[in-house]
Amino acid sequence: MAEVAPVARGFRHWIVHLGAVGFIPLGLLDGSVVPVPGSMDVLIIILSARRRDLWPLYTLMATIGSVVGLYITYHLAQKGGKEALAKRVRAHTLQRVQNAFDRWGWGAIAVPAVLPPPVPMVPFVMAAGAMQYPVNKFLLALALGRVARYTILGFLAARYGRHILSFFRHLGRLGPFFIVGLIVAAVIGFLVFQAKRNKHPVAPAAGQD
Repeated sequence: MAEVAPVARGFRHWIVHLGAVGFIPLGLLDGSVVPVPGSMDVLIIILSARRRDLWPLYTLMATIGSVVGLYITYHLAQKGGKEALAKRVRAHTLQRVQNAFDRWGWGAIAVPAVLPPPVPMVPFVMAAGAMQYPVNKFLLALALGRVARYTILGFLAARYGRHILSFFRHLGRLGPFFIVGLIVAAVIGFLVFQAKRNKHPVAPAAGQD
């Protein structure tokens, strides 16, 4: 473990030094079957806090890096089929993913794409590929979810800058999860609102057809 720590620090410094380009190799790594939870979130927060004027660029590059990395996993699962999926994903996780697809459709990709760890992304991506989910719908849902997530993170980091970095130093590893956790509350609130709206549609005003 002592030998791994310097390598991890060196990799982290290299990624940060790359700036916006760093989202591409990090996205490829994070989108693999051995993801690095929260790594993209941390990078966009650090970079956006340092260069506030570039946060839209960081949002774009983070989205591209994540989509490309997860598409590769989707494509591999698409070729491997359900047999390969069953070997890599636990049965109870696979059942949860299947239930999510049955209930939410493309939302089964978009919602996990917005939510932070420990919500797993890779099982949903592999399931989408193995079940031959349409690639255009997959990419659209994934891109929308990631854009929402990284836009919120980039904007908050650019807006509050050093205050967020100082906040992170006090919270340690929990800092990024706290910020991204705000997204969870927003998504849950939206889903609850939509569910109530569909259950109790607004009646037309009197005198209107």
